[in-house]
Amino acid sequence: WEINGSFYQPSAFLMMGIPGLEPLHPWISIPFCALYLTALLGNCVILFIIRRTPSLHEPMYYFLSMLAVTDLGLALCTLPTTLGLFWFNVRRIAFDACLTQMYFIHILSFIESSVLLAMAFDRFVAISHPLRHPAILTRSTVLKIGLAIVLRGTVSLLPIPFLLKRLSYCGRTELSHSFCFHPDIMNLACADIKVNVFYGMIVLLSTVGMDFIFIVLSYILIIRTVVSLTTREECLKALNTCVSHICAVLLFFIPMIGLSMIHRFGRDVPPLVNTVVAYTYLTIPPALNPVIYSIKSTHIREALLRALCRKRG
Repeated sequence: WEINGSFYQPSAFLMMGIPGLEPLHPWISIPFCALYLTALLGNCVILFIIRRTPSLHEPMYYFLSMLAVTDLGLALCTLPTTLGLFWFNVRRIAFDACLTQMYFIHILSFIESSVLLAMAFDRFVAISHPLRHPAILTRSTVLKIGLAIVLRGTVSLLPIPFLLKRLSYCGRTELSHSFCFHPDIMNLACADIKVNVFYGMIVLLSTVGMDFIFIVLSYILIIRTVVSLTTREECLKALNTCVSHICAVLLFFIPMIGLSMIHRFGRDVPPLVNTVVAYTYLTIPPALNPVIYSIKSTHIREALLRALCRKRG
């Protein structure tokens, strides 16, 4: 502990695995290894295919590349501490290292939310204004959107580590997960955390909350456009281009909203439920997003098959 008068700051936190199942951690690590391997391999394949296929150099796949990079970052952020705990029972994480991991986890989560919004906007323009789509979403516009997304997440979350470092902590150092999460660290403090709670809620609502609202609005406008189409085949074709994105949105937002609500209001929620939601939020989307897009996107599937056939030849 670092002690300075009445100010107490732990040198490290202790991470928790799955409560009540500690003896089974080596076995539980097997599905986690499969998820991390799928996330790393799947997203790398998506990036490789898009880079090597000129026909995929368009806004929809540029945004998909951003999503793949973000998912790779999320997987790499939690992989060392999660597998270290399950394999070697390494529970200790230094205070500053914990704040760093927390900062990048939240940044990447906010970036993923913004990328999903950008993808919703791309689908809206492609379906509602197909002739103007190339002129509206040019390569330079997509690049500017990407830079704005990164800047927004980085700047909005910059005060969070400093707000946590100013707090005095009590004797408890046990985190709820095998990674560092802002509400989890904040609740270990014995100081007044009203500023942390207020700022965290404002940032969450003004970024992820607004992204979700605009995604819903985008799909309301998309449905209005689709309903106005003349034939059933055209309606199905238009909606089919959105299926992968809808799945990605649901995979990301449902567990994220659930985890945020549990940390802020779910005092009586069983620890196992909290743990399952947290791992679902950070491991399932990075692993399943590339699988969903590979299955549903005909262009990616065909490009992947061509690459495999070229290697065999």
